[in-house]
Amino acid sequence: MAYLYIKALHLIFVTTWFAGLFYIVRLFIYFKEAEEKPSLEKNILQKQYTLMSKRLWYIITWPSAVLATLFACLLLYLQPEWLSQPWMHIKLTFVLALFAYHASCQYLLNQLIKGTLKYSGFALRMWNEVATIILFSVIFLVILKNSFGWVFGVIGILSVSILLMLGIKLYKNIRKKNSWDK
Repeated sequence: MAYLYIKALHLIFVTTWFAGLFYIVRLFIYFKEAEEKPSLEKNILQKQYTLMSKRLWYIITWPSAVLATLFACLLLYLQPEWLSQPWMHIKLTFVLALFAYHASCQYLLNQLIKGTLKYSGFALRMWNEVATIILFSVIFLVILKNSFGWVFGVIGILSVSILLMLGIKLYKNIRKKNSWDK
């Protein structure tokens, strides 16, 4: 019974961790886009986005990452045979990629706090999709485990990645045409 509670807590904190990762990059994009506003509006918006980013990151995202990891370790302790299964090795590789993504978001947040976010809104939109690709990969891997056809899995993940990138480019073109921000 304890196993199911730990698994539920792990899933809850993975969900809140991803929610934080998805939203933090959106806040970076909004911060960057505020640079194009008149000075007074820019200062107000960037101050607010900085505050929102710090709260999201340190109150939700970081604690969720730590707790998701803690409960994952407990699950592996309770089910050590998983560590001998190939799907778990691949999942842990994706988890390492997720930690690298998390660290890169921390780097971007540090830039934002200094007021010098160096990436364009378009680059940040592209970066925002990396977490989506990791999430898709892990979910399909965990659900399908050994029945997962790796050739089809790789093709599927690449296809989703390409579709996401094309969607971002299409959105950029639509925004240019419609000027929604005006």
